[in-house]
Amino acid sequence: MTANANANATRVLVLNSGSSSVKYQLLDMADGSRLAVGLVERIGEDSSRLAHTPLATGGTKREITERIPDHAAALQAVAAELAADGLGLDSPELAAIGHRVVHGGNQFTEPTLITDEVLTEIERLIPVAPLHNPANITGIRTAQALRPDLPQVAVFDTAFHTTMPEHAARYAIDVATADAHRVRRYGFHGTSHAYVSRETAKLLGKDPSEVNVIVLHLGNGASASAVQGGRCVDTSMGLTPLEGLVMGTRSGDLDPAVIFHLARNAGMSVDEIDSLLNKKSGLIGLCGDNDMREIRRRIDEGDEQARLAFDIYVHRLRKYIGAYYAVLGKVDAIAFTAGVGENAAPVREAAVAGLEELGLAVDAELNAQRGDSARLISPDYARVAVAVVPTDEELEIATQAYALVSA
Repeated sequence: MTANANANATRVLVLNSGSSSVKYQLLDMADGSRLAVGLVERIGEDSSRLAHTPLATGGTKREITERIPDHAAALQAVAAELAADGLGLDSPELAAIGHRVVHGGNQFTEPTLITDEVLTEIERLIPVAPLHNPANITGIRTAQALRPDLPQVAVFDTAFHTTMPEHAARYAIDVATADAHRVRRYGFHGTSHAYVSRETAKLLGKDPSEVNVIVLHLGNGASASAVQGGRCVDTSMGLTPLEGLVMGTRSGDLDPAVIFHLARNAGMSVDEIDSLLNKKSGLIGLCGDNDMREIRRRIDEGDEQARLAFDIYVHRLRKYIGAYYAVLGKVDAIAFTAGVGENAAPVREAAVAGLEELGLAVDAELNAQRGDSARLISPDYARVAVAVVPTDEELEIATQAYALVSA
Protein backbone atom coordinates (compact mmCIF):
# COMPACT_ATOMS: atom_id res chain seq x y z
CA MET A 1 0.00 0.00 0.00
CA THR A 2 1.47 3.30 -1.05
CA ALA A 3 0.88 6.81 0.19
CA ASN A 4 -1.80 8.89 -1.50
CA ALA A 5 -0.49 10.60 -4.60
CA ASN A 6 -2.37 13.81 -3.83
CA ALA A 7 -0.22 15.76 -1.41
CA ASN A 8 -3.14 18.12 -0.78
CA ALA A 9 -5.48 15.36 0.41
CA THR A 10 -6.51 16.12 4.00
CA ARG A 11 -9.55 13.91 4.61
CA VAL A 12 -9.52 10.71 6.68
CA LEU A 13 -12.35 8.20 6.95
CA VAL A 14 -12.36 6.50 10.35
CA LEU A 15 -13.95 3.04 10.56
CA ASN A 16 -14.74 1.19 13.78
CA SER A 17 -15.97 -2.25 12.73
CA GLY A 18 -17.74 -4.35 15.35
CA SER A 19 -19.12 -7.86 15.05
CA SER A 20 -22.48 -6.57 13.79
CA SER A 21 -21.91 -2.85 13.35
CA VAL A 22 -19.76 -0.21 11.68
CA LYS A 23 -19.31 3.27 13.15
CA TYR A 24 -17.73 5.82 10.85
CA GLN A 25 -16.68 9.44 10.64
CA LEU A 26 -15.20 11.46 7.80
CA LEU A 27 -12.90 14.22 9.06
CA ASP A 28 -10.93 16.98 7.37
CA MET A 29 -7.57 17.17 9.11
CA ALA A 30 -6.91 20.66 7.73
CA ASP A 31 -9.04 21.93 10.60
CA GLY A 32 -10.23 18.79 12.42
CA SER A 33 -13.82 19.31 11.27
CA ARG A 34 -16.30 16.47 10.85
CA LEU A 35 -17.79 16.18 7.38
CA ALA A 36 -20.05 13.18 8.04
CA VAL A 37 -20.83 10.71 10.81
CA GLY A 38 -22.82 7.52 10.84
CA LEU A 39 -23.58 4.07 12.14
CA VAL A 40 -24.57 0.80 10.54
CA GLU A 41 -26.02 -1.62 13.08
CA ARG A 42 -27.57 -5.07 13.22
CA ILE A 43 -25.57 -6.21 10.18
CA GLY A 44 -26.79 -9.63 9.03
CA GLU A 45 -30.23 -9.19 10.61
CA ASP A 46 -33.53 -8.41 8.91
CA SER A 47 -33.75 -5.18 10.93
CA SER A 48 -30.44 -3.63 9.78
CA ARG A 49 -30.22 0.15 10.07
CA LEU A 50 -27.92 2.80 8.61
CA ALA A 51 -28.02 6.27 10.14
CA HIS A 52 -26.02 8.93 8.28
CA THR A 53 -25.58 12.63 9.02
CA PRO A 54 -23.83 14.87 6.44
CA LEU A 55 -22.38 17.62 8.63
CA ALA A 56 -20.41 19.31 5.84
CA THR A 57 -23.55 20.24 3.94
CA GLY A 58 -25.62 20.95 7.03
CA GLY A 59 -27.92 18.16 5.96
CA THR A 60 -30.33 16.32 8.20
CA LYS A 61 -29.90 12.78 9.46
CA ARG A 62 -30.92 10.08 6.97
CA GLU A 63 -31.88 6.53 7.89
CA ILE A 64 -32.08 3.34 5.86
CA THR A 65 -33.86 0.35 7.38
CA GLU A 66 -33.36 -2.72 5.22
CA ARG A 67 -31.41 -5.93 5.48
CA ILE A 68 -27.65 -5.38 5.18
CA PRO A 69 -26.25 -8.92 4.89
CA ASP A 70 -22.57 -8.40 5.69
CA HIS A 71 -19.78 -5.89 6.29
CA ALA A 72 -19.03 -5.60 2.58
CA ALA A 73 -22.61 -4.51 1.92
CA ALA A 74 -22.47 -2.20 4.94
CA LEU A 75 -19.39 -0.34 3.69
CA GLN A 76 -20.81 -0.16 0.19
CA ALA A 77 -23.93 1.45 1.66
CA VAL A 78 -21.75 3.89 3.62
CA ALA A 79 -19.82 4.75 0.46
CA ALA A 80 -23.09 5.40 -1.37
CA GLU A 81 -24.34 7.74 1.38
CA LEU A 82 -21.06 9.66 1.37
CA ALA A 83 -21.13 9.90 -2.43
CA ALA A 84 -24.66 11.32 -2.30
CA ASP A 85 -23.22 14.25 -0.34
CA GLY A 86 -20.26 14.74 -2.67
CA LEU A 87 -17.94 13.06 -0.15
CA GLY A 88 -17.43 9.74 -1.93
CA LEU A 89 -14.55 7.34 -1.36
CA ASP A 90 -13.29 8.14 -4.86
CA SER A 91 -12.56 11.73 -3.79
CA PRO A 92 -8.96 12.85 -4.45
CA GLU A 93 -9.18 14.69 -1.11
CA LEU A 94 -9.29 11.40 0.82
CA ALA A 95 -5.81 10.81 2.25
CA ALA A 96 -6.36 7.56 4.18
CA ILE A 97 -8.78 5.25 5.92
CA GLY A 98 -8.06 4.80 9.63
CA HIS A 99 -9.22 1.61 11.32
CA ARG A 100 -9.71 1.04 15.02
CA VAL A 101 -8.11 -2.32 15.87
CA VAL A 102 -8.73 -3.46 19.42
CA HIS A 103 -5.77 -5.76 20.05
CA GLY A 104 -2.27 -5.15 18.75
CA GLY A 105 -0.37 -7.22 21.30
CA ASN A 106 3.15 -6.10 22.09
CA GLN A 107 4.36 -5.71 18.54
CA PHE A 108 2.15 -2.80 17.45
CA THR A 109 3.11 0.22 19.52
CA GLU A 110 2.07 2.97 17.10
CA PRO A 111 -0.24 3.58 14.13
CA THR A 112 0.72 1.15 11.38
CA LEU A 113 0.28 1.12 7.61
CA ILE A 114 -1.67 -2.05 6.87
CA THR A 115 0.08 -4.66 4.74
CA ASP A 116 -0.53 -8.38 4.26
CA GLU A 117 2.05 -9.04 6.96
CA VAL A 118 0.31 -6.68 9.40
CA LEU A 119 -3.03 -8.37 8.75
CA THR A 120 -1.46 -11.75 9.44
CA GLU A 121 -0.21 -10.51 12.81
CA ILE A 122 -3.63 -9.08 13.69
CA GLU A 123 -5.11 -12.49 12.83
CA ARG A 124 -2.58 -14.20 15.11
CA LEU A 125 -3.91 -12.10 17.98
CA ILE A 126 -7.50 -13.34 17.55
CA PRO A 127 -7.17 -15.84 20.48
CA VAL A 128 -6.70 -12.91 22.90
CA ALA A 129 -9.38 -10.76 21.21
CA PRO A 130 -11.91 -13.24 19.77
CA LEU A 131 -14.83 -10.79 19.80
CA HIS A 132 -13.06 -7.76 18.34
CA ASN A 133 -10.13 -8.52 16.02
CA PRO A 134 -12.12 -10.65 13.52
CA ALA A 135 -14.59 -7.79 13.01
CA ASN A 136 -11.75 -5.27 12.69
CA ILE A 137 -10.09 -7.48 10.04
CA THR A 138 -13.34 -7.77 8.09
CA GLY A 139 -13.67 -3.99 8.02
CA ILE A 140 -10.09 -3.58 6.82
CA ARG A 141 -10.42 -6.12 4.01
CA THR A 142 -13.70 -4.65 2.84
CA ALA A 143 -12.24 -1.12 2.78
CA GLN A 144 -9.19 -2.39 0.90
CA ALA A 145 -11.45 -3.89 -1.74
CA LEU A 146 -13.26 -0.57 -2.15
CA ARG A 147 -10.08 1.54 -2.34
CA PRO A 148 -7.06 -0.73 -3.00
CA ASP A 149 -4.92 2.29 -3.91
CA LEU A 150 -5.51 4.18 -0.66
CA PRO A 151 -3.36 3.89 2.49
CA GLN A 152 -5.17 1.97 5.23
CA VAL A 153 -3.89 2.63 8.74
CA ALA A 154 -4.47 0.53 11.85
CA VAL A 155 -4.66 2.41 15.15
CA PHE A 156 -4.55 0.00 18.07
CA ASP A 157 -6.46 0.25 21.37
CA THR A 158 -3.53 -1.40 23.10
CA ALA A 159 -0.73 0.77 21.67
CA PHE A 160 -0.84 3.56 24.27
CA HIS A 161 -0.36 1.01 27.04
CA THR A 162 2.76 -0.63 25.61
CA THR A 163 4.86 1.85 27.60
CA MET A 164 3.92 0.06 30.84
CA PRO A 165 6.98 -1.30 32.66
CA GLU A 166 7.26 -5.06 32.94
CA HIS A 167 6.45 -5.01 36.65
CA ALA A 168 3.05 -3.50 35.77
CA ALA A 169 2.37 -5.53 32.63
CA ARG A 170 3.34 -8.98 33.93
CA TYR A 171 1.04 -11.30 35.84
CA ALA A 172 2.62 -13.36 38.62
CA ILE A 173 2.31 -16.70 36.87
CA ASP A 174 4.89 -19.07 35.39
CA VAL A 175 6.92 -17.03 32.91
CA ALA A 176 7.27 -19.78 30.29
CA THR A 177 3.52 -20.42 30.26
CA ALA A 178 2.75 -16.70 30.10
CA ASP A 179 5.15 -16.12 27.22
CA ALA A 180 3.98 -19.15 25.27
CA HIS A 181 0.38 -17.99 25.37
CA ARG A 182 0.90 -14.19 25.38
CA VAL A 183 -0.59 -13.80 28.83
CA ARG A 184 0.08 -10.29 30.15
CA ARG A 185 -1.71 -6.99 30.73
CA TYR A 186 -2.30 -5.19 27.44
CA GLY A 187 -4.95 -2.61 28.33
CA PHE A 188 -7.63 -1.12 26.10
CA HIS A 189 -9.38 2.19 25.33
CA GLY A 190 -5.86 3.40 24.51
CA THR A 191 -6.90 6.02 21.95
CA SER A 192 -9.22 7.56 24.54
CA HIS A 193 -6.62 7.51 27.33
CA ALA A 194 -4.02 9.07 25.02
CA TYR A 195 -6.35 11.82 23.84
CA VAL A 196 -7.80 12.64 27.26
CA SER A 197 -4.43 12.72 29.04
CA ARG A 198 -3.11 15.21 26.46
CA GLU A 199 -6.26 17.35 26.62
CA THR A 200 -6.06 17.38 30.42
CA ALA A 201 -2.50 18.72 30.25
CA LYS A 202 -3.68 21.37 27.78
CA LEU A 203 -6.49 22.31 30.19
CA LEU A 204 -3.88 22.86 32.89
CA GLY A 205 -1.74 24.94 30.53
CA LYS A 206 1.13 22.46 30.64
CA ASP A 207 2.99 20.11 28.33
CA PRO A 208 1.92 16.44 28.69
CA SER A 209 5.50 15.57 29.70
CA GLU A 210 5.04 17.71 32.83
CA VAL A 211 1.76 16.21 34.02
CA ASN A 212 0.72 13.06 35.89
CA VAL A 213 -2.92 12.16 35.21
CA ILE A 214 -5.31 9.44 36.33
CA VAL A 215 -7.73 8.94 33.44
CA LEU A 216 -11.10 7.32 34.18
CA HIS A 217 -12.81 6.18 30.98
CA LEU A 218 -16.30 5.33 32.23
CA GLY A 219 -18.73 4.04 29.65
CA ASN A 220 -20.48 0.69 29.30
CA GLY A 221 -16.91 -0.55 29.16
CA ALA A 222 -14.74 1.17 31.76
CA SER A 223 -11.02 1.46 32.42
CA ALA A 224 -8.53 3.52 34.40
CA SER A 225 -4.98 4.45 33.55
CA ALA A 226 -2.04 6.04 35.33
CA VAL A 227 -0.29 8.39 32.90
CA GLN A 228 3.11 9.74 33.93
CA GLY A 229 4.52 12.52 31.78
CA GLY A 230 2.42 11.45 28.78
CA ARG A 231 3.27 7.74 29.08
CA CYS A 232 0.99 5.04 30.45
CA VAL A 233 2.57 3.26 33.42
CA ASP A 234 -0.44 1.19 34.51
CA THR A 235 -3.98 0.41 33.39
CA SER A 236 -6.91 -1.55 34.77
CA MET A 237 -7.86 -3.76 31.81
CA GLY A 238 -5.57 -6.69 31.23
CA LEU A 239 -5.25 -9.60 28.82
CA THR A 240 -8.82 -8.80 27.80
CA PRO A 241 -11.26 -5.94 28.52
CA LEU A 242 -12.79 -7.99 31.38
CA GLU A 243 -10.36 -7.00 34.12
CA GLY A 244 -10.55 -3.90 36.30
CA LEU A 245 -13.47 -1.60 37.05
CA VAL A 246 -17.11 -2.65 37.42
CA MET A 247 -18.68 -2.13 33.99
CA GLY A 248 -22.10 -2.20 32.39
CA THR A 249 -22.17 -5.96 31.83
CA ARG A 250 -18.63 -7.06 32.84
CA SER A 251 -17.57 -8.03 36.34
CA GLY A 252 -14.14 -6.41 36.37
CA ASP A 253 -11.70 -7.70 39.01
CA LEU A 254 -12.59 -11.15 40.32
CA ASP A 255 -10.92 -13.89 42.35
CA PRO A 256 -9.87 -16.37 39.61
CA ALA A 257 -11.04 -19.21 41.87
CA VAL A 258 -14.64 -18.07 41.25
CA ILE A 259 -14.29 -19.65 37.81
CA PHE A 260 -13.15 -23.00 39.26
CA HIS A 261 -15.92 -22.83 41.88
CA LEU A 262 -18.65 -22.28 39.28
CA ALA A 263 -17.27 -25.06 37.07
CA ARG A 264 -17.04 -27.58 39.91
CA ASN A 265 -20.08 -26.68 41.99
CA ALA A 266 -22.52 -25.10 39.53
CA GLY A 267 -21.62 -27.39 36.62
CA MET A 268 -21.09 -24.39 34.34
CA SER A 269 -19.05 -24.75 31.15
CA VAL A 270 -16.21 -22.40 30.18
CA ASP A 271 -18.48 -20.73 27.61
CA GLU A 272 -21.26 -20.26 30.17
CA ILE A 273 -18.85 -18.67 32.65
CA ASP A 274 -17.42 -16.47 29.90
CA SER A 275 -20.94 -15.28 29.05
CA LEU A 276 -21.76 -14.72 32.73
CA LEU A 277 -18.70 -12.56 33.41
CA ASN A 278 -18.78 -10.58 30.15
CA LYS A 279 -22.50 -10.17 29.45
CA LYS A 280 -24.47 -10.81 32.64
CA SER A 281 -22.33 -9.24 35.35
CA GLY A 282 -21.30 -5.72 36.33
CA LEU A 283 -24.19 -3.30 36.84
CA ILE A 284 -26.68 -5.39 34.89
CA GLY A 285 -25.86 -8.44 37.00
CA LEU A 286 -26.12 -6.47 40.23
CA CYS A 287 -29.40 -4.67 39.61
CA GLY A 288 -30.73 -5.53 36.14
CA ASP A 289 -29.78 -2.18 34.57
CA ASN A 290 -26.55 -1.07 32.91
CA ASP A 291 -27.67 2.51 32.20
CA MET A 292 -26.38 4.80 34.96
CA ARG A 293 -29.24 7.24 34.34
CA GLU A 294 -31.79 4.53 35.08
CA ILE A 295 -29.85 3.36 38.12
CA ARG A 296 -29.81 6.90 39.54
CA ARG A 297 -33.56 7.22 38.87
CA ARG A 298 -34.19 4.02 40.79
CA ILE A 299 -31.97 5.18 43.66
CA ASP A 300 -34.00 8.40 43.88
CA GLU A 301 -37.10 6.24 44.23
CA GLY A 302 -35.54 4.30 47.12
CA ASP A 303 -34.46 1.15 45.24
CA GLU A 304 -31.91 -0.56 47.50
CA GLN A 305 -30.65 -2.97 44.82
CA ALA A 306 -29.81 -0.05 42.56
CA ARG A 307 -28.12 1.73 45.48
CA LEU A 308 -25.98 -1.33 46.20
CA ALA A 309 -24.94 -1.59 42.54
CA PHE A 310 -23.96 2.08 42.54
CA ASP A 311 -21.98 1.71 45.77
CA ILE A 312 -20.08 -1.31 44.45
CA TYR A 313 -19.32 0.56 41.23
CA VAL A 314 -17.99 3.60 43.09
CA HIS A 315 -16.06 1.53 45.64
CA ARG A 316 -14.06 -0.16 42.87
CA LEU A 317 -13.48 3.20 41.22
CA ARG A 318 -12.12 4.73 44.44
CA LYS A 319 -9.80 1.75 44.94
CA TYR A 320 -8.23 2.38 41.55
CA ILE A 321 -7.89 6.11 42.18
CA GLY A 322 -6.01 5.32 45.40
CA ALA A 323 -3.89 2.62 43.76
CA TYR A 324 -2.86 4.83 40.85
CA TYR A 325 -2.16 7.73 43.19
CA ALA A 326 0.37 5.41 44.86
CA VAL A 327 1.77 4.25 41.51
CA LEU A 328 2.32 7.83 40.30
CA GLY A 329 3.48 9.28 43.62
CA LYS A 330 2.36 12.75 42.52
CA VAL A 331 -0.94 13.43 40.76
CA ASP A 332 -1.71 16.67 38.95
CA ALA A 333 -5.18 15.78 37.74
CA ILE A 334 -7.92 13.20 37.57
CA ALA A 335 -9.90 13.23 34.33
CA PHE A 336 -13.37 11.73 33.90
CA THR A 337 -14.39 10.82 30.36
CA ALA A 338 -16.78 8.73 28.19
CA GLY A 339 -20.55 8.41 28.62
CA VAL A 340 -20.77 7.98 32.38
CA GLY A 341 -17.65 9.96 33.18
CA GLU A 342 -18.80 12.97 31.18
CA ASN A 343 -22.46 12.98 32.17
CA ALA A 344 -22.97 11.35 35.59
CA ALA A 345 -22.22 14.07 38.15
CA PRO A 346 -23.16 11.78 41.10
CA VAL A 347 -20.48 9.28 40.05
CA ARG A 348 -17.79 11.96 39.93
CA GLU A 349 -18.86 13.37 43.29
CA ALA A 350 -18.94 9.96 44.99
CA ALA A 351 -15.62 8.88 43.48
CA VAL A 352 -13.63 11.62 45.23
CA ALA A 353 -15.80 12.14 48.33
CA GLY A 354 -13.73 11.90 51.51
CA LEU A 355 -10.40 12.09 49.65
CA GLU A 356 -9.61 15.66 50.69
CA GLU A 357 -6.42 14.51 52.41
CA LEU A 358 -5.20 13.45 48.97
CA GLY A 359 -5.93 16.92 47.64
CA LEU A 360 -9.12 15.84 45.87
CA ALA A 361 -12.44 17.66 45.91
CA VAL A 362 -15.21 18.71 43.54
CA ASP A 363 -17.16 21.93 43.53
CA ALA A 364 -20.85 20.95 43.63
CA GLU A 365 -21.94 23.80 41.37
CA LEU A 366 -19.22 23.18 38.76
CA ASN A 367 -19.83 19.44 38.89
CA ALA A 368 -23.53 19.89 38.18
CA GLN A 369 -22.92 21.93 35.04
CA ARG A 370 -23.05 20.26 31.64
CA GLY A 371 -20.94 21.10 28.63
CA ASP A 372 -19.28 19.75 25.51
CA SER A 373 -15.82 21.12 26.25
CA ALA A 374 -13.11 20.15 28.73
CA ARG A 375 -13.58 21.83 32.09
CA LEU A 376 -12.38 21.78 35.68
CA ILE A 377 -14.88 20.82 38.38
CA SER A 378 -12.55 21.12 41.38
CA PRO A 379 -12.44 24.18 43.66
CA ASP A 380 -9.49 26.56 43.39
CA TYR A 381 -7.99 25.35 46.68
CA ALA A 382 -7.75 21.68 45.61
CA ARG A 383 -4.16 20.46 45.16
CA VAL A 384 -5.25 17.99 42.46
CA ALA A 385 -7.34 19.20 39.55
CA VAL A 386 -10.49 17.21 38.82
CA ALA A 387 -11.60 17.54 35.21
CA VAL A 388 -14.30 16.42 32.84
CA VAL A 389 -12.71 15.88 29.43
CA PRO A 390 -14.93 14.67 26.56
CA THR A 391 -13.13 11.92 24.70
CA ASP A 392 -12.76 11.92 20.92
CA GLU A 393 -11.43 8.56 19.79
CA GLU A 394 -12.33 9.16 16.15
CA LEU A 395 -10.35 12.40 16.05
CA GLU A 396 -7.43 10.62 17.74
CA ILE A 397 -7.51 7.82 15.16
CA ALA A 398 -7.77 10.30 12.29
CA THR A 399 -4.92 12.40 13.70
CA GLN A 400 -2.63 9.40 14.06
CA ALA A 401 -3.52 8.01 10.63
CA TYR A 402 -3.05 11.37 8.90
CA ALA A 403 0.28 11.98 10.64
CA LEU A 404 1.54 8.60 9.41
CA VAL A 405 0.55 9.01 5.75
CA SER A 406 1.65 12.65 5.69
CA ALA A 407 5.10 11.66 6.90
